[in-house]
Amino acid sequence: MRILGIETSCDETSVAILETNGRRFVLETHVTASQIQDHLPYGGVVPELAARRHVDMIFPLLVSACVPFDGSGLDVIAVTAGPGLVPSLRIGVETAKILSTVWKKQLVAVNHLEGHIYSAFLPDLTVGDKVVIQDEKKELFPILCLLVSGGHTELIIMKNHGIYERLGMTRDDAVGEAFDKVAQMLGLSYPGGPAIAARAIHGRRDAMVFPRPMKDSHNFDLSFAGLKTAVFVHLKAHPIQNEQELNDVCASFQEAAVDVLVEKTVRAALQIRPQGVLLAGGVSANHRLRDVLEERILRACPGTTLLFSPLAYSGDNAAMIAAAGYIRACRNEFVNPLELAADPHLSLV
Repeated sequence: MRILGIETSCDETSVAILETNGRRFVLETHVTASQIQDHLPYGGVVPELAARRHVDMIFPLLVSACVPFDGSGLDVIAVTAGPGLVPSLRIGVETAKILSTVWKKQLVAVNHLEGHIYSAFLPDLTVGDKVVIQDEKKELFPILCLLVSGGHTELIIMKNHGIYERLGMTRDDAVGEAFDKVAQMLGLSYPGGPAIAARAIHGRRDAMVFPRPMKDSHNFDLSFAGLKTAVFVHLKAHPIQNEQELNDVCASFQEAAVDVLVEKTVRAALQIRPQGVLLAGGVSANHRLRDVLEERILRACPGTTLLFSPLAYSGDNAAMIAAAGYIRACRNEFVNPLELAADPHLSLV
């Protein structure tokens, strides 16, 4: 089966062709166009600008990915249908609908968060490399998934391929959004996550004691608005005087955010005793989060399989959409192109 993956949920335009033979994946082509420089002057993603850039890039990327003009050799088209920014989602969805109709190819609608989950099943590979995805063996499941991005922060139980249950989620800001907003307060560049992480390496994690909202609550929900506000209040009372103070604020904020994420995940793992713990989403690229989560999980639940999204696939990309689309296609979960619509609030569960 050869799957064309299309991803345009936010500010990355991405196209990939994934070939499967049973459970063996071969990533034939994968191209992504980033819009970071376009949105940099605004300190965040401007939805209408993002949509225009997707319009500019989607067909050139299809050509760059060597997608046949007549769709020959392709079996399935997988596209992100949501969640995400409506103007951005529509470009990918409408493109996929047109190609599906003209080429007479089966169409699969993929949840963006499910795509992130399946990014963790793709090791660091370049085009042409092969990877074997785990078959639906019960010993792999359940998997506890920590999804962390600019728009979502959720703890999900993956009971089997395509079967999910939500344990908890943020009640306000997503952790990636908190990173972006704190970076803005500090005058750092967009996107905020990498900017803060780079500074945090040179800072003291215990220089400021920022709050850990909901860390001790008797559920698995999270909150980051209070942490963000605490940084704002601190900066008002103690304006940054030098580079070291800036680094210290970054390190202390990052440590507080990581502490909450890891504590909730470890507690969930101790309760559920999953076979694996999966980390995915844009914020999964944060090395401090990866290191602390790995250390704490293996100490609390020895023998647990760790499935961390490779850095190359932690951001939005079409390879993960094609991988998730393969699972849906195997279950014949195809959609009518005439009925598919972008859904910015599409839920995983």
